[in-house]
Amino acid sequence: MREAWRTWWRKAGEPDCGGAEEPAQAAHLQRGAAAEALAAQHLEGHGLRILARNVRCRGGEVDLIALDHDTVVFVEVRLRRNGRFGGAAASITATKQQRVILAAQHWLAGAGRTHARRPCRFDAVLLDALSSAHIAWLKGAFDAE
Repeated sequence: MREAWRTWWRKAGEPDCGGAEEPAQAAHLQRGAAAEALAAQHLEGHGLRILARNVRCRGGEVDLIALDHDTVVFVEVRLRRNGRFGGAAASITATKQQRVILAAQHWLAGAGRTHARRPCRFDAVLLDALSSAHIAWLKGAFDAE
């Protein structure tokens, strides 16, 4: 009875009193981290240098920040194993774009201030599976305007 109450009372995604995360959430986070690692490896293979990963601020986040020659590239990584809801590209909504832009502005004003005068670009790396054979890289996927 006590265990059922603890599960009911806990907010979704919050660890229980023992500190263990829910297995479904942990698997989801592991897939996301693996997708980001594949994307970083793919970009590095094409000559980009990764500057930062998982940059977060209140209201925004960006998965990867890289340098492509003189251009700072903010990268959104999307893994969609099922195209039923439009696939990986369709999941980058206007709201998601605004969250990436907000995090990019935050990074350029803080940790990345040495790169603030460089040109910027917003790319997307799309994966249909956790395999380097299933990567699509969209340069200039969206704009900050």
